Amino acid sequence: MVLDARAPIRHVLTTLGLVLAGTVWFVLFRLGLAGPAWPVYWLLPVSGTVATYAIVRMTHQVTLVPEVRRFWARIAIACASVSTGYTLLAVDVSRNSIGNRPPPIGPIAASFIGLGLGMAIWAVASVPMGRPRGSQWRLLLDRSIAFFGLAALLWHFCVAPMLDAVDPWSDAGIALVALACLLAMGGVAKVSYVAGGPVDRTAVRLVAAVGLTAAVMAMLAVQMGWGGDVPGQAIVLPVAPLLLALAVRSQWQAALTPPSAPERPAGSLLPYLAVGSVAITLTAVATGNMSWTDRLAMLLAVLVGLLVTARLGVGFRDNARLLAERQQSEEQLQHEVTHDGLTGLANRALFRDRLAAELRVRDAVSVLIVDLDDFKTVNDSLGHAVGDRLLVSVAEALRTAVGGDGLPARLGGDEFAVLVCDRPELGTHVAQRVLDALGRPLGPDRLLVQASIGVTTAAKGTTLDIALRQADVAMYAAKQRGKAGFVAYTPGMEKPILTHIQLGGELRRALDAGEFRIHYQPLMRLEDRIVIGVEALVRWQHPTRGLVPPGEFIPAAERTGLIVPLGRWVLRESLRQFAAWLAEFGPDTIQKLGPNVSARQLHDPDFVGDVREALAESGVPAERLVLELTESEVLRGRQVLLALHELHELGVRLALDDFGTGESSLSLLRAFPASIVKLDKSFVDGIEVDDGDPAAADARQAVARAVSQLAGALRLDTVAEGIENAGQVAKLRELGYTLGQGYHLAKPMPPEQMRKLLRAQASRPVVAAP
Repeated sequence: MVLDARAPIRHVLTTLGLVLAGTVWFVLFRLGLAGPAWPVYWLLPVSGTVATYAIVRMTHQVTLVPEVRRFWARIAIACASVSTGYTLLAVDVSRNSIGNRPPPIGPIAASFIGLGLGMAIWAVASVPMGRPRGSQWRLLLDRSIAFFGLAALLWHFCVAPMLDAVDPWSDAGIALVALACLLAMGGVAKVSYVAGGPVDRTAVRLVAAVGLTAAVMAMLAVQMGWGGDVPGQAIVLPVAPLLLALAVRSQWQAALTPPSAPERPAGSLLPYLAVGSVAITLTAVATGNMSWTDRLAMLLAVLVGLLVTARLGVGFRDNARLLAERQQSEEQLQHEVTHDGLTGLANRALFRDRLAAELRVRDAVSVLIVDLDDFKTVNDSLGHAVGDRLLVSVAEALRTAVGGDGLPARLGGDEFAVLVCDRPELGTHVAQRVLDALGRPLGPDRLLVQASIGVTTAAKGTTLDIALRQADVAMYAAKQRGKAGFVAYTPGMEKPILTHIQLGGELRRALDAGEFRIHYQPLMRLEDRIVIGVEALVRWQHPTRGLVPPGEFIPAAERTGLIVPLGRWVLRESLRQFAAWLAEFGPDTIQKLGPNVSARQLHDPDFVGDVREALAESGVPAERLVLELTESEVLRGRQVLLALHELHELGVRLALDDFGTGESSLSLLRAFPASIVKLDKSFVDGIEVDDGDPAAADARQAVARAVSQLAGALRLDTVAEGIENAGQVAKLRELGYTLGQGYHLAKPMPPEQMRKLLRAQASRPVVAAP
């Protein structure tokens, strides 16, 4: 059922309007401008009817638990009964008033009012209030203080004057005043210590406050006689229906909004108010017919009580401040335990707890794993301070992109996550929003960063680890598909990913077991096919799969970091073999050794030291070692360039492999200490084709010609890669290339076969290389 949230507001405004109308009427009455007093007796019946209607409407439109429904049903009966009694009184006053003096209340009207007050007492006394804080003895003591403190005040000002009055009160009048006082005392004593419960806290307190209006009305009647009836009927009694209307609104609102955090009970101040009420009572007694000595002693006792109360109040305030500071510290500590210190996002522990909890109660949730692509380059090239600022900016972009659709978290390093609970079908939409947010320059450094995102939707009952593994698998699939995108998990997707992960474990074993081999591809002079150098290429001799090509295991070695120890082994083993060939065939037989180097190796702070040690162990001169690396690896940041310059100063030569396919080839030739440029195979393919169209032939040869001329101007050696036929050799020689490499010249071969080739070459005269 759709609740009309405006209905309780209308009831409140109506009863408030009646209170204001009664107040205005009373002012006019005191000025002699309002006429007879009997119309004001109809305010309570009218406003009471409005309050009763508000309660009944709420019980029919709002879904309430049985205990709450019974409470409000009793309050509705009490309100209707009191309104009926005052309606009978209003009719009697309208007919039988003598001037502005009302007639005594009739027995039937008194019975309805008494029944209503009794029903209200029963409702307040029986309502469940939840489990209170502290011990039962402390609660009983606090309630007793409140009850008897208010009892002392009401006894002196309400009940005692009735019993001592010269004109005796009727039994009905005494009973009604006693019930009103009992409702005020019992209601205040109970609901001031509300700790929760099914009935709204504020609503219960407002209902209990109705008893105070009855007690005030009783005080006016006792202290002023029938003269207190007019202000009571005009101002005091209409407040009771207003309080009930406010209580209905509070209960109605509680049905529309989730429960708030438990508040500190207002009853913690009530004992001090009770002591104050006793002090007021004693002061009133002291001003009566007593000797001055007795009066002074009682006033001093009151003063001491007030001072003690003030002292306790100061202590209470200090304790409250200390508790608030402690709570704030605990909340801060809890926040630090569950949130990332750098970005302020939820951390891994909080994310796992939330995910596990949601998987237990929701039909489905979506999990996103967001991994930044190549973030290590930022740290290595620009420093960790810039990297931290970028992570903060990424977290802010993630928080904005996710919005209210999920919980963003930082799992650690450059890995983030998002939990989408309310609408799990939004998982892929949130992933796209994250990619869009990361597609703009971020932070004060205005850096661009990309991310690979894995998305999975986990059903209720799925374990925490399975949901995270599925999202992880999807994220790795996104990286394998080119990065900077998202992939949604599908069953079976983990098989190739798992194979890839298992491959990393096998690589570690293979490295320890010595299963890797090095093949050497000759680098030849094009004019006479003399071998002047070799490129060292690693191969994996798998015990069951045979010879595994590098394209299958090098990416896994890069991802796992095993490329560093593997590259170190390739460097030492190829230098050892190169030194053996030099010793066997002479220093002029072969001039260059070219192992490939990855960007991961160049980021290793020990790489330059490893090269220095390997050269020293092998005895190979540094100028004969040519480290081959691609343009994209050179562009990996400041750490890489520093390592390359150290190698250059050591005497090691550097070669740009696959030249022409990178992003900044021309600028690299000036910034990078290269000695050799290797023309990529893509610019060699088709260079020999002669289709009779000179313009097309020039276009195919343009890059190769430009690279040769540029390298010549910069005094760099050039090598053409991927030569597959004699026609390409002839055309490359025409364009100025003197060195080449490819299957047409020689395929990669094991050391034994390379040794045979070098022996055959050593048996004939060697012409000096250009």
